[in-house]
Amino acid sequence: MIDLALIRTDPDRVRESQRRRGEDTAIVDRLVQLDADRRSAQQRFEELRAEQKAFSKQVGVLQGKERAAPGSVTVELDAAMAKAQSLASDVKTAEAAADAAAETANALAMQLSNLVNLESPVGGEQDFTVLDVVGTPRDFMAEGFEPRDHLDLGQLLGAIDTERGAKVSGSRFYFLRGVGAELEFALLGLAMSHARNNGFIPMITPTLVLPAAMDGTGFLGQAAENVYRIPDDDLYLVGTSEVPLAGYHSDEIIDASELPLRYAGWSTCYRREAGSYGKDTRGIIRVHQFDKVEMFVYCNPEDAEAEHQRLLNWERAFIDDLDIPYRVIDVATGDLGSSAARKFDIEAWIPTQGTYREVTSTSNTTEFQARRLKIRMRDAQGVRPLATLNGTLCAMPRMIVAVLENHQQPDGSVLVPQALQPYLGGRTQLAPTASKL
Repeated sequence: MIDLALIRTDPDRVRESQRRRGEDTAIVDRLVQLDADRRSAQQRFEELRAEQKAFSKQVGVLQGKERAAPGSVTVELDAAMAKAQSLASDVKTAEAAADAAAETANALAMQLSNLVNLESPVGGEQDFTVLDVVGTPRDFMAEGFEPRDHLDLGQLLGAIDTERGAKVSGSRFYFLRGVGAELEFALLGLAMSHARNNGFIPMITPTLVLPAAMDGTGFLGQAAENVYRIPDDDLYLVGTSEVPLAGYHSDEIIDASELPLRYAGWSTCYRREAGSYGKDTRGIIRVHQFDKVEMFVYCNPEDAEAEHQRLLNWERAFIDDLDIPYRVIDVATGDLGSSAARKFDIEAWIPTQGTYREVTSTSNTTEFQARRLKIRMRDAQGVRPLATLNGTLCAMPRMIVAVLENHQQPDGSVLVPQALQPYLGGRTQLAPTASKL
C-alpha cells in the first residue's frame, strides 16, 4: 500500500509508476479526490468534537449553578442539555462519515500497485534487461551425444514419476522417488547452509494462511487467479513462504536495533498455474505443488536497495555452487507483480530447451507490504513503516531440472556438483537404475 500522503503531494510520480506498469492511471485521480474527501470529513468530525468538548464545560457550569440554587438556571440548563444532545448526535454522524471516507479511500489505495523503481526497464515480460551472463553452456554435440531432457533422465534414474503423479492427483503433479527425493533433500541442506552462513534464521512455515496475510502481501490482486482457496475454512494455500513470513510480524512495532531481521522459510507451495494451458506440460518445470526455500528480510527503508543486492548475490552464490550457467535479468515494470518496486531474476540454462529459464527471483517491496500488514519500526525518527524484501534461494523442481540437464553424461548418469556431494553421502554421480518406474 502506498502512503496516501504521497498521492496527495506527488500524484504525478504515482501516475508515472502506473503508466510504466501498464496499469490504470485514473485510479490516482480518484484517490486524490477520495483523500480530499477523507481529510474534509475528518476535519469536520474534529471540529464538532472540539465544539462538543467546549460546550460540555458550559453545561457543567450551569449544572453547578443549578445545584447551588435550584431553579435559578433551569431554563438555560434545559436548553443547553438539548443542544448537547444535538451536538452528540452530530459528532456521532460526523465520526461515521469520517470512518466511511477513510475506509473508501483505503480500499481503493489497496488496489494500487507499488511505486516502481525508476531504474527498472519499462515494458512487458520480454522487455527485461540482461545484467550479467555467467558460465558457458555445454556443447553436447561436440561431446558426441544429444542431451536428454530432465524427465527422460529422471525416469532413467528412477527419480521422477509424473504418470503416477497424474494418476493420484491430476496433471502437473509428480512423485520424487529414490535419488530424486534425495536430490531435493540435498538441495535443501545446501540452501539452508547458505542461509545460516549469511545470518538467516531457518523457519518452517504454515502453508495455510488467513485472508489478511494473503491480501497483505498483495497476492489477492493480480496474482489471485493462481491462488488455491479453501472456502469452508476461509483459508488460502500459499504459493510461497513469503506470505507467512511477511505476516509473521504483522501488527508489530520492531525496534530499529533489531534490524535487519532475516528469515529463511522452507515450505510446500501451491499454484494453480491459471493461464498456462499448454505451457511446460512435460516434466516438472511448471507444477501445482513444489517445495521452496525463500529468504525474507525486514529492514530499515534506507537500507532496502543495498539489501536487495545482497539477496541477489546470495542467490548467485548458491547457483555458482551448482556449476550451472545462468544469466541475471532486471525484470521489466509490466512483469513485476503488484508488490515489487524492483525485481531481479536468475535464469538457468536448460540445454534441451536451448534457453534460460527462471529459477530464482528477488524483489524489493519497499514499504508496500509493511503498510498493508501494519508492520512498523521505532527509531530516532519515531514509529514508521519498515521495508520488506524477498528472494527465492531454491525452488526445488526447477533446480532439479537444471542440475540433471546440465550435468548429464552420455549413459544417462548425472555428475553431482561438488558442493552437493556432502549432502548425498559423498556420491559423485547418480547412476541409472535397473528397476522400472
